[in-house]
Amino acid sequence: MLDAVTLAVLKGRLEQIADEMDATLYRSAFNPIIAEAHDACHGIYEAETGATLVQGKSGLPVFVGAMAFAVRAAIKVAATRGGMIDGDVWLFNDPYEGGTHANDFKLVRPVFRGGKLFCFIASAAHWHDVGGAVPGNYNPAATECWQEAVQIPPVRIMRAGVLDDDVLAILKANTRLPDSLWGDLNGQLAALELGARRLDGLLSEYGDGVVLESLTTLRARAVKLMRAHIAALPDGEYRFDDTLDNDGVKDEPLSIALTMTVKGDRMTLDFSRTSPSCAGPVNISRATAIAACYVALKHLFPDVPANAGVLDAVDFVMPDGLLITAERPRPVGGYTETILRMIDVIFCAMAQAAPDRAMAQAYGTINALSIAGHRSDGERAGQRWVMFSFFGGGHGGHSQGDGLSHGNAPISTATIPPLEILEAAYPVRFTQWALRPDSGGDGTYRGGLGAIYEIELLEQSAEVFIFGERGRSAPKGIAGGSPSIANRFTYQRDGAWQTPPMASKMLGIRLKQGERVRLETPGGGGYGPPAGRADSARENDRAMGYVTTESLKENAA
Repeated sequence: MLDAVTLAVLKGRLEQIADEMDATLYRSAFNPIIAEAHDACHGIYEAETGATLVQGKSGLPVFVGAMAFAVRAAIKVAATRGGMIDGDVWLFNDPYEGGTHANDFKLVRPVFRGGKLFCFIASAAHWHDVGGAVPGNYNPAATECWQEAVQIPPVRIMRAGVLDDDVLAILKANTRLPDSLWGDLNGQLAALELGARRLDGLLSEYGDGVVLESLTTLRARAVKLMRAHIAALPDGEYRFDDTLDNDGVKDEPLSIALTMTVKGDRMTLDFSRTSPSCAGPVNISRATAIAACYVALKHLFPDVPANAGVLDAVDFVMPDGLLITAERPRPVGGYTETILRMIDVIFCAMAQAAPDRAMAQAYGTINALSIAGHRSDGERAGQRWVMFSFFGGGHGGHSQGDGLSHGNAPISTATIPPLEILEAAYPVRFTQWALRPDSGGDGTYRGGLGAIYEIELLEQSAEVFIFGERGRSAPKGIAGGSPSIANRFTYQRDGAWQTPPMASKMLGIRLKQGERVRLETPGGGGYGPPAGRADSARENDRAMGYVTTESLKENAA
């Protein structure tokens, strides 16, 4: 049996391997969504089942959860094609088997020791553009997966250590930005190569058996801690329903509905009351839905080791045919909006059982925005450019204090790309980048503030699309806290400001030079009754400009 010190050292060393793979990709990727926003992750996975063993501290948690399904898919396909071979790397973007959406390319590499498979290391990263009907691929009007992006099943991009030029040629032919794709692929391959070397060194230092025992022990500890946390909750049934604005095709709200049951040391998350799968791209696969639950549970129980043991004490009820169990060819490009709502309902259901552990809803949308066109002059005349980015908002208040202002979505540890990077890379200018006053929900602890982003086009023309949420239903407070305010997107046409008919989603917006788009993102919901907020805190809100004088008077009344 491992002593506590050795176990702690090995836990840290294994996490450091994942962290170093993350850092390698961030520093080498061409795409700002990876290099600056860190929309990627790496992890270590079990040899037989693909279960999550270790994740890093800087990669996207939702990717780590979904990658267990991706590794499992690679294992399944490899079994029909000669099995796993040392030096192979499997690549694919299938969201129905590996989770998330088609922009997220998964690379899976087996790690052998003495000719025997020891584990897998894997990389997931958001590629800038992989074909489809719109630049950047977040097509808000897609009704089937082929309108979103090229579909790549599990294939060997590396065969026994040699790059497959045929697969690479297919990938580069299906993107508007082949140089970006090539750079991002190389970054992921380099990260996996480094991870394999670091893991081999660790195994040689401590021995395969000792490291394997540490991984088994860490999973057992995660299960034990999860069961203890669940057992401490009051037994009962806790329900919460929320909505998406629409699916981008039909302008009707869609329900994400949870019944959370606690009985002893087990929890059941039952989503069977959720809306059926829909025509537009807010569907998600079962793999993605379970990964979203993993992220929510890690937020609620942060001391539990980040591995597959988090889910061993939880039962899932997700019938076929739902919005959250979609199958090919249902479009899934806007998966981020749906998993954010899943996290919202889990937080709010938990608030009924243990309000001190939960937090109010965050802003609830990544506001995926693409501005794309062609360069009109200079050496790059005629060259395609695609600015794709996501944007921040406020997080919910909680029992310990106010929510974070202008944070990133709770599905990730990604960062919002700096405006300096975006302005340097693309022909745009940010004319506003500021906190949005009065956007946080009131409460004993106020929700964090959303943001205002206004972007001016410097080129002659461009095409824009927006894929967001929370345009009609503001993030909610908990424990008596108030909701925040809704998302708002506007764009200029012939000097006048316009709003999308579906509030948060629109395709085919045409900008001329000097015209602008503006995002005003939601804040987080409030925590606790507004009457409980200290007078000094309210005065500070006014002094800092977080809350206007008019809003302060309304709250006082």
